[in-house]
Amino acid sequence: MSRTAVNRLLLGVVGAVLLVVGLLVLLGGLDLYRRLGVDPPSRWPLASPDRPVLGVRARTRWADRSWWWPVVIGGLSLVVLGTGWWLLAQLRRSGPATVLLPTPGVSGLRLRLRTRALEEAVESGAVTLPEVERVGVRLVRGRRHPRLRAAVRMTPGGDPAALAEHFETGPRTGARASLGLPELPAELRIRVVAARPEVTGRQHRRGKRPRVV
Repeated sequence: MSRTAVNRLLLGVVGAVLLVVGLLVLLGGLDLYRRLGVDPPSRWPLASPDRPVLGVRARTRWADRSWWWPVVIGGLSLVVLGTGWWLLAQLRRSGPATVLLPTPGVSGLRLRLRTRALEEAVESGAVTLPEVERVGVRLVRGRRHPRLRAAVRMTPGGDPAALAEHFETGPRTGARASLGLPELPAELRIRVVAARPEVTGRQHRRGKRPRVV
């Protein structure tokens, strides 16, 4: 599962939990149960504005136990550490910040290229391919060599097989040669957009040009 998918899943779960809790607190705080004529469960703590979220018994139930405060402090510490780890993971790139370029015939010289510059070069080469509407490229870490991860959106009626061949012989081959690597694995995701309604000639002339994301 990719980092984007994990982020979406975590944010979705956290957002759903916060939404449910917020709605329940709002129902009790505005006394909507009484106004709507709804009877909440007898032990429900958020039934009216006069009732606290946690009663005295619930707050002090395990306070005199020796394990209570270590568990509370340990649990909160894990939450803080997990949140900090997640935040740092978002700031860290999934691939190298720079790549080393070959310098044949020159000893003692090390040339490094910004990864984003290489990604932009591959995107510029891919966006000029036939039937390409939008391109996004990332260079990510691999076991032995870095690999390309490209997402391409094609115009309606495009040929994905032909696009994959053009990407292989064009941008991917050029990037591999520039890096001096024997292999440069690539993951190409192609999405063909649905056909749009017909437009007039004037609107067609004003159509958007292919762009890189």
